[in-house]
Amino acid sequence: MRIAVTGTPGTGKTTATELLAESRPDVDVVHLNAVIETEGLYESVDEERDSVVADLDALAAWVDDYERDADVLVLDSHLAHHLDADRVAVLRCAPDALAKRLRDRGESDAKAAENAESEALDVVLSEAVETHGLDAVYEIETTQSSPDEVADALATVVDGTREPTAGDVDYLEYL
Repeated sequence: MRIAVTGTPGTGKTTATELLAESRPDVDVVHLNAVIETEGLYESVDEERDSVVADLDALAAWVDDYERDADVLVLDSHLAHHLDADRVAVLRCAPDALAKRLRDRGESDAKAAENAESEALDVVLSEAVETHGLDAVYEIETTQSSPDEVADALATVVDGTREPTAGDVDYLEYL
């Protein structure tokens, strides 16, 4: 089983997947952004955004070759929905709260605003549904949830006890 945990930066993916892995020996988590950096799986550097442009084909090949120790492989990244997966959990966060989280961790106002707008427009959710279909996407609202609650919600995706959802969260009023 391969599960992509995706969402706009700042929605809580890494924290929640780390907690999930701590409580579930059947889950192996790979933080794809770290892999992209350490393995050099990017095509270029976007100086304006202070980020790299990932080579998704090279990343997919790396994941396919990854030897896991657990039954469930969880891929954590805002890009994870671009890769093959059985299920896709899309973490969501209210744009204002998201922008604050990003600024609190040192991101520029411009980058925080860009990501907040992306969240309001459902960019990651739309891409996940387009790539994987409605039956494979699980939207999880994280704004008022603790990291443990988000990890518990991810566990229901892993276990197959949660119904697929997409489009339940609406942040258009932010715009």
